[in-house]
This record gives sequence, structure tokens and C-alpha cells, in this order.
Amino acid sequence: MAIEKLNEEMRNKMNAIIKLRERKGLSQKELADILNITQGAISQWELGLSRPTSKILPELAKALDCTIDELFKDDVDEIS
Repeated sequence: MAIEKLNEEMRNKMNAIIKLRERKGLSQKELADILNITQGAISQWELGLSRPTSKILPELAKALDCTIDELFKDDVDEIS
């Protein structure tokens, strides 16, 4: 049960990545190509199954035209 709750919390946090990616008009595959990673990695982030590594966060934020903080906003409606 604790793992399910953690996954739900991670999924909620990663909703910002979905919103930011869609705002840029990028598919998961297109974002993955920009970051030189697999589309599966993007999918796992968005499903809350894993998180982006600290190494990739600056590149991810640049690709999505946002700050690293915005990638982890609790309330995705706060993202401008």
C-alpha cells in the first residue's frame, strides 16, 4: 500500500511534465529524441513509475522552456 501511495504522489508530480510537454506541442517520442533518451523513459516519468535523473533535469527544463522547479509543481495550473 505504501508503494502505491508513493507511485500516486510521483504521478501527481510528473503531471507537470505532461502539461509542459503538451504545451510545447511535443510527443513523448519527440521529447525523447531531443533528450537522447527513450520514449519509454518519458512514459515512465509521466506514469509516475520513475523520475528524471538530476543529470537530465537541466536539459529537460530547457527543452520544455521552464525552470527545474516547474517540472515538480504540485499544482500544474500554477505553471504559466
